[in-house]
Amino acid sequence: MNLKGIHHVAIICSDYERSKAFYTQVLGLQVVAENYRAERDSFKLDLALPDGSQVELFSFVNAPKRVSRPEALGLRHLAFCVECIDTEVMALENHGVDVEAIRVDEYTGKRFTFFQDPDGLPLELYEV
Repeated sequence: MNLKGIHHVAIICSDYERSKAFYTQVLGLQVVAENYRAERDSFKLDLALPDGSQVELFSFVNAPKRVSRPEALGLRHLAFCVECIDTEVMALENHGVDVEAIRVDEYTGKRFTFFQDPDGLPLELYEV
C-alpha cells in the first residue's frame, strides 16, 4: 500500500440547507459540485479544503440517527488543521457556534478544541 492522503470524508446530514450553510459560510469550505439525485431524493455536495481534501455532504430522507459522541465505537471525530486556533475559535463563536475550552495535546504540545456541526457531529480544530 502507498496511501497518499485522505481524499474525502462523507457526512449525512438531517437538514441539507442548514448543514450546507454551516460548512460553507461558517467553516468556509468551497463548493466543488452540487448535485440533486432525484432517484434517491438526495443531495450530494462536494466541498473542498485548501489542501485538496474534500467533505462530501449528503442528505437522505429519513436517515437513521447514529451515535456520534467521541467515545462511541466507530469514527470518533473529524479534525481540521488550523494555523491560529484563537482566530478560528473567535470566528466560530461569532457565528454562534459553541466551542469547548482549548486544550493542549499532552503528546505533541499542540493546541486543539472541539465543536459540533448542526447534527452534533464532533469536529475538532488542531493547531499546526
